[in-house]
Amino acid sequence: MKRIVYREWRLAPQRYWGLLAILAAVAGLGGLAFTYMEHEGHWVTGMSNQVVWGTPHVFAVFLIVAASGALNVASIGSVFGKTPYKPLARLSGLLAVALLAGGLMVLVLDLGRPDRLVVAMTTYNFRSIFAWNIFLYTGFMAIVIAYLWTMAERKGNRYSKPVGFFAFVWRLMLTTGTGSIFGFIVARQAYDTALFAPMFIAMSFAYGLAIFLLVLMFAFDQDDRPIGDSILFRLRNLLGVFLGSVLFFVLVYFLTKLYGAKNYDLVSFYLVDGSVYTVVFWLGWMLAGILFPLGILFHPVLGRSRSWIASGCALVVLGGLASMYVIIIGGQAYPMQMFPGKTIVESGFHDGVGGAVAAYAPSVPEALLGIGGLAVALLITAVGVRVLQFLPESLADADVDPHAAAKA
Repeated sequence: MKRIVYREWRLAPQRYWGLLAILAAVAGLGGLAFTYMEHEGHWVTGMSNQVVWGTPHVFAVFLIVAASGALNVASIGSVFGKTPYKPLARLSGLLAVALLAGGLMVLVLDLGRPDRLVVAMTTYNFRSIFAWNIFLYTGFMAIVIAYLWTMAERKGNRYSKPVGFFAFVWRLMLTTGTGSIFGFIVARQAYDTALFAPMFIAMSFAYGLAIFLLVLMFAFDQDDRPIGDSILFRLRNLLGVFLGSVLFFVLVYFLTKLYGAKNYDLVSFYLVDGSVYTVVFWLGWMLAGILFPLGILFHPVLGRSRSWIASGCALVVLGGLASMYVIIIGGQAYPMQMFPGKTIVESGFHDGVGGAVAAYAPSVPEALLGIGGLAVALLITAVGVRVLQFLPESLADADVDPHAAAKA
């Protein structure tokens, strides 16, 4: 591989500031939405006493999970020694930090009383997974920043591999902790399974890589920088493998639930008669988020088209949001079993087998807050690549993978 030269993103000033203005405006709308919800109170959202994590949590958890997966490209290059991926490591680290910052912003603003965040950061109950996650999130941010320093500073290059390995292990812990938030909630029948930990790891790989590919292709296209087929198709195939892994864990999840007769109603709720949750599961998560992208990525013709690859990545992102909606909102909406196995003890107030499914409709302020977090992540990325040298000059086959160029 030739020596890689990194340069700032040289987008024309008018286009760059226009892009920044759009992202800042969307982020500002998210801030206004938070201010409105904070001032008016909980009633202006679609949430209730049963659905306490709404649409902002869908965006927040998606961004946090994707942040872990976005770092995967850097890990492949430094930890596993795959040379063609090394030029992408800096952008991978920057995007990981940006996505985590956007997700945490939404998370903090959606939980209520952000002014009391200092209490959550100084008072811990280590029997709670939420306390662990504070350390996992802040630790991930610090480790990735240190990892970026080892890649950018010549004196730190010798530490790149050990720090990269530490970051790789830490991000697995982070995603395990995020998935365990739901896996440890035994009161919710849809949660209560350790399978959420590996499932969230697989989802992080897919969603983070999809966002990374979209950002990479957009940045290089706007700056007229070349991307060779070799590295692009490597990433495309990797995304297909990760999507297959997500599909596998979803299948195992439902087979695990079906093994116990008490969960038949739950499985039917998700797959057959769950109204909006069934529609989002099949159309949003399975078809748009997994099966259609797999068909595009591995199609002999469409899979070689860059516009179609970008479309497949966009579908994966939309499918990722759909998956979080099904898991987070659907899991809360399904009636709680107050006394498992005692079907006589039930009422119409969202409890017992046959209890009422909670009604939830996302409000506009909730959606704006979530989208604002995504805009913040992209804003950080846009500023980062503009002022610092995160992007390589070229990813052409001759520069990144000479063997592939020779075969071509």
